[in-house]
Amino acid sequence: MARSDGNCSLSTVHEWESPDYEPLLPVSEKSNPLTRDIDRVSAGSIVRMLQACDAQIFQEEKGNTYKGLLSDQVVKTMMEVTRRVEIILKSGFNRELKELNQRSLYAYIIAGGDRALFSSQEAPEDDPKLGALSLKKVCEGKKRVLFIGISCGLSAPFVAGQLDFCLQNHEVYTPVLVGFNPTHQARDEPIPGCTFTFRSVVQRMQELAKSQTAFLINPAVGPEAISGSSRMKGGSATKLLLEIVLSAAHAAVFSHAPITSTGILQHMRAYENALDVTYAQSEAISALLEAAGQSLRCGRCVYYLGWGSLALLGLIDASECKPTFGADYKDVRGFISGGYRELNNNEGPLTSLGPEFCIAHEDFLHLVLPYLSDKDTVLLIYTHSDDVSEVVKLASRVREKTSNLHAVYHQADGDTAATVQQDDINRLCLSTLKITWLSPAPGSLLHMQWELSTKLLLNAVSTGAHVLKGKIYQNHMIDVQVTNSKLYYRASRLLQKLSGCPQHRCEEALLKAIYRVDELSTGITSSDTATHTRTARSRTKVVPLALVSLLTGCSLMEAESHLEQQSIVREAVAVIIDKA
Repeated sequence: MARSDGNCSLSTVHEWESPDYEPLLPVSEKSNPLTRDIDRVSAGSIVRMLQACDAQIFQEEKGNTYKGLLSDQVVKTMMEVTRRVEIILKSGFNRELKELNQRSLYAYIIAGGDRALFSSQEAPEDDPKLGALSLKKVCEGKKRVLFIGISCGLSAPFVAGQLDFCLQNHEVYTPVLVGFNPTHQARDEPIPGCTFTFRSVVQRMQELAKSQTAFLINPAVGPEAISGSSRMKGGSATKLLLEIVLSAAHAAVFSHAPITSTGILQHMRAYENALDVTYAQSEAISALLEAAGQSLRCGRCVYYLGWGSLALLGLIDASECKPTFGADYKDVRGFISGGYRELNNNEGPLTSLGPEFCIAHEDFLHLVLPYLSDKDTVLLIYTHSDDVSEVVKLASRVREKTSNLHAVYHQADGDTAATVQQDDINRLCLSTLKITWLSPAPGSLLHMQWELSTKLLLNAVSTGAHVLKGKIYQNHMIDVQVTNSKLYYRASRLLQKLSGCPQHRCEEALLKAIYRVDELSTGITSSDTATHTRTARSRTKVVPLALVSLLTGCSLMEAESHLEQQSIVREAVAVIIDKA
């Protein structure tokens, strides 16, 4: 596939904000005009496009169409939520001191449980009752709870169920919703078994927000570089919002620092600086992206070997590739030093669930290293505060099997403690990407900058690699797995946009691809979305098959044959049209 060296036009930066731009889609589902031809450009141009898209997170407001991350309203709401966290920390911390009980004041809930950290668990997102029960179980006996529900598109029934539970028990729960669509774009489709929709829950929260008994933090950060892929900007914005609120609350309690809009904005600017520092290494990121892309194109794999919290970012980035790109779990995998001991997750070790859940470096050495070749890409991820001698040992083991070894590491300016060991790593690796932070922030903030920087970099590498492999059509996730209602509706809208066909034809094509039939039976058409998505979980290339059928008029069997010969959808369509 020919790739140009295209550049992003600055004139398109605010195009998505126009009321006429894809008016029927919420912001989180719109295509980003900056990346229209990301599937046809070079690795270097992919990185530049991703940089331009990530910069939209901190984009200054232009007009009043959407409120941005830096808007007065968002900052004010963040301050109010911070004060609620401060109150809970004060009362909780004092009580713990008296009781000499070091219980954590924080708990997390993930749709699908801990396995969702490493393997796509999309179906539980559709279960509002499970969401409410999970929250109730975690908070049993608590007298005051601040619940932060995260749904980037304001769409997940799991979170809607939790928020509804909070609203029904407002004497204990204060709900906070974090997402990146305006409230009127919250999903309004009926939720089976429920009397509410996500939008109706949001509307109830809006009323309570007037009395500050519920809060919505929903800035628009612009469409994703790959349409709908909220693991990218949505994930980054969620990370920084939560860290700013929680760290400001901790500073207020333990350092008596006042909670101010100036302080919150300064923290945001520190994250914006992390973005700039990261993409200053765009040439080196492009090289990593190209190496990873070559591995995937020849049917080989990409491995992240990390330390500490940066390794967790690698685990999550790898796990998101499967639902986003229809990838196999082996295509991109993450491993963490210390395994589940370091992770300290709720459910403990999950290795009994299968090799997909083997995440320790020891697992990599046992399960992967013997079969490693120069066609695989291995990336070491660490900081100079980690045990660099341990990094050297692992690098030496990997280097015995492959020369395609790379490293990304962070260090504060002037930190030379591990210089000798780093020289050893440089000799072992094909390339090393060192990110030096010239004006170090206080310890915890510096590490949070390292984390955001690592997330941006890994997102770029894994996304770009799949773009080079042909998993993207224009700037859409064409091989997305249709495993829950959100993805089902997304697939239907995507087919309408790319084919120009009416909704009913697109949904028919989607169902034919799910059930692998050329004629739909009454049993299929009368079934609900949940039945369709259950069937789709065992299918591959559902959306590509439907799109090829719609664009060319060929049968499902013919479409499947063409995609077997040419996996890149845009090229497969061109071949069929040329033959017609």
